[in-house]
Amino acid sequence: MHALANPARFLRIARPATAWLMAIGLLLAAAGMAAGLMLTPPDYLQGETVRILYVHVPAAWLGMAGWAGIAAASISQLVWRHPLSAVAGRAIAPAGATFALVCLATGSIWGRPTWGTWWEWDGRLTSMLILFFLYLGYIALASAEKQRGGEGRLAAIFGLVGAINLPIIHYSVLWWRTLHQGPSIGVTGSTIDNSILWPLPLTVIGLTAIFAGAALMRMRAELAEAKVEARLRRSAAE
Repeated sequence: MHALANPARFLRIARPATAWLMAIGLLLAAAGMAAGLMLTPPDYLQGETVRILYVHVPAAWLGMAGWAGIAAASISQLVWRHPLSAVAGRAIAPAGATFALVCLATGSIWGRPTWGTWWEWDGRLTSMLILFFLYLGYIALASAEKQRGGEGRLAAIFGLVGAINLPIIHYSVLWWRTLHQGPSIGVTGSTIDNSILWPLPLTVIGLTAIFAGAALMRMRAELAEAKVEARLRRSAAE
């Protein structure tokens, strides 16, 4: 990880990686969603609404994984003072917030015909909503620190504290009585029939690649902006 501390070295890897991740991600996500819409049968209980899972499940995973990435960047910032940690955290947050919002929206759409309501203050839904607001708070705090010229330590502390919500989201369906179903996919197998399940890995991998590509793109943009600002300051000083 420290080998990438040099921005120039990081950019040499990030430039081609961004293009490859976005291309592979779009291809896999499109293939998975097309297969989920056209090649899989409807569920015997939920009917056609089950097809929302090809977007909802990856969005839930990426909403949580995004904050895990922020927490990892925060540790790197506070412990090792990695020069790109704050940049990484700021780049990950908008993508994570977007997928958390998609998770909430698709969950609400799925819940209306399944549960008979658009929203329920259930453990999983409420903790996911809290995660979305944590993202908004992190984005605002990180942006304010950057404008003041700070190192991003307050945002890093906020990122670590917010990570407490991740196990709450994961175990909420086990800790409390809830409308949300329990875990459908685990290390021992899945309760989803294979005829419906098989396109899901395509959308999960595809959207994860798009997430990573978007984060790298934002990191590159921020580093380019910092480079331009440094040149302008040098020009003004001459």
